[in-house]
Amino acid sequence: MEESNEPLCVGIDLGTSRSSISASNGERHVIDSYVGWPVDMVARKLVKKSVLVGREALDNRSMLDLRRPLERGVMKEGSEKDQEAVQEILRHLINVAGIKQKNKGKMRVRAVVGVPAEAFRVSRQNLRNTMEGIADSVMLVSEPFAVAYGLEALLHAMVIDIGAGTADFCVMQGRYPTEEDQRTLPNAGDSIDAQLTKLIAERHPEAQFSIHMIREWKERWSFVGEPKNRVVVTAPVKGKPTELDITDEMRAACESIVAPICETAVDLLSKVEPEFQDKVRNNIILAGGTSLISGFADALQKSLLDIGGGRAAGVKDPVFAGSDGSLAIAKDASSADWEKLSL
Repeated sequence: MEESNEPLCVGIDLGTSRSSISASNGERHVIDSYVGWPVDMVARKLVKKSVLVGREALDNRSMLDLRRPLERGVMKEGSEKDQEAVQEILRHLINVAGIKQKNKGKMRVRAVVGVPAEAFRVSRQNLRNTMEGIADSVMLVSEPFAVAYGLEALLHAMVIDIGAGTADFCVMQGRYPTEEDQRTLPNAGDSIDAQLTKLIAERHPEAQFSIHMIREWKERWSFVGEPKNRVVVTAPVKGKPTELDITDEMRAACESIVAPICETAVDLLSKVEPEFQDKVRNNIILAGGTSLISGFADALQKSLLDIGGGRAAGVKDPVFAGSDGSLAIAKDASSADWEKLSL
């Protein structure tokens, strides 16, 4: 591959919580979107690295200046350290995909990167600047469009990609989506975390827990609707491991995103040509880690009953749906597409 004149194509889903890469050489990888630098000489001696990325950074966070540099799916503004952290994530993804930076000059790398549907132009430009030296050509596309393209759901379909930072919507009408076809909401995984933290602290004021514990509980037990089982977790209370029933808090936190997502989906549907609305209502595709919340698809379908009903189903591979779709775009894009969509 490195000796070929053919460019290596990669699709990257740069997420607030996790980032994935799919490459035309067959490599696919996902990492946690964390970067950390040793805080002092003791930490440097222990970790034996100048920078840690992904799960390794998260597991060693007590020794690190730990960064989660992506906020609502885009780079945090005004922080050189966070920009450096995004570069480390991108370099790591490119590296694990088998593209060594020292050998990159022997091949051209074309990268399509998924960003939130309504990412501000300045954020897109910051990300493009960060990609300099990592890829030769960079195209930024909306995350739900990348999912739709990878699934070939290009006509009469709606993709709702619910990640950690944002919930992104895109209606596909047989052409590249316009701004009117897309929406972005902040009601996603991180907002559930914040709500769950608040509710547990109110009910169990003496319990000690971290945001990382909250995220672990959510990923394991999140649900909407009637609970199938009670959600019981263990956390220190005055230093003693104590069981806490957080069933009601988990349900309330998860359901906090349902109404705004359902309302936005219905609003987007109303903008579709009347004769095609029925087809779109019955072809809603859910992607992103937060869409895996138990009962969420049923809740969305229930909200559609008032406008004639509909069908929502999750993608088969939510981990790589975005990066696989971005890779498909990179492979299919003509030179004119690269010039037009890379603006």
